[in-house]
Amino acid sequence: MTLQQLQYIIALDRHRHFVKAAEECGVSQPTLSAMIARLEEELDLKIFDRTKQPVEPTPLGAEVIRQARIVLQQSSQLRELVQQGKENVETHFNLAVIPTVAPYIVPRFIEFFKKSYPKSEVSILEMRTDEITRNLKEATVDMGVLATPLLDPDLLEIPLYYEKFVAYVSPSDSNYKKNELPATELPLRHLWVLQEGHCLRDQVFNFCSPDFPADKKIYEAGSIDNLVRIVDTNGGYTLIPQLHLPMLSKKQRSHIRPVISPPPVREISLVIYKDFYREKLLNAVADTIKQIIPTDMLDTRLKKFAIKL
Repeated sequence: MTLQQLQYIIALDRHRHFVKAAEECGVSQPTLSAMIARLEEELDLKIFDRTKQPVEPTPLGAEVIRQARIVLQQSSQLRELVQQGKENVETHFNLAVIPTVAPYIVPRFIEFFKKSYPKSEVSILEMRTDEITRNLKEATVDMGVLATPLLDPDLLEIPLYYEKFVAYVSPSDSNYKKNELPATELPLRHLWVLQEGHCLRDQVFNFCSPDFPADKKIYEAGSIDNLVRIVDTNGGYTLIPQLHLPMLSKKQRSHIRPVISPPPVREISLVIYKDFYREKLLNAVADTIKQIIPTDMLDTRLKKFAIKL
């Protein structure tokens, strides 16, 4: 059994097509097929059901592929450990970001990271929280940026920054004439929310509680931009993250009202699986994000110290 064979079965699982998997791996289709067959013979197990079109893993084969991903990730971490004493970060990794954070950090992250670490390659994936946590455990994602705490013993959370929410209020709404909005007085029935990004643990507004009105307005498959448009068109109000403010027009910014007593805040963290030890890479990612986020929002410890695993 070789790491190369593990790469082949992962590629075939991804594409479910021998020719496409072979192209990804840079080998001929007969070579890939033969190497996978040799691995199946060694394990005395059919990893793939070739009678299906497209080809798919057998139930036990799916478990082998899952473990293969973990083995490859750990082998990559071993190579990273060897690189620790070298000046440059040279690696490839996958970074997943939740949709309500991605617009504010991803564009500049790509620019800054590429400039600081030109020998590294990063694939950035936009995923929901549940998808990120699952992929971290399955070793298909190396790190995630998402709202915390997650309260998952298998994951380690490194707080990056704390972001306030502000109210975006329609001129037709009764709250529009107020200069600031007390959190305890916000009418939930006039509220538009995203399913992802607003039901945050330990947040002041427990929008996801059983007491939330039955006729709550939830827009599930959209973005903060779309929420703003909904308010502009339909009235009511919504809550948007602080980092979204520069994306509003001058007219739209006049619809912003601070929320007080207390202001709703979310914690955004860099999350890794508990056996992660690519410390140099972790700090490279955190340092890049520190260049993007305003200093007053950054976690106090992150400002002063490097991350130690």
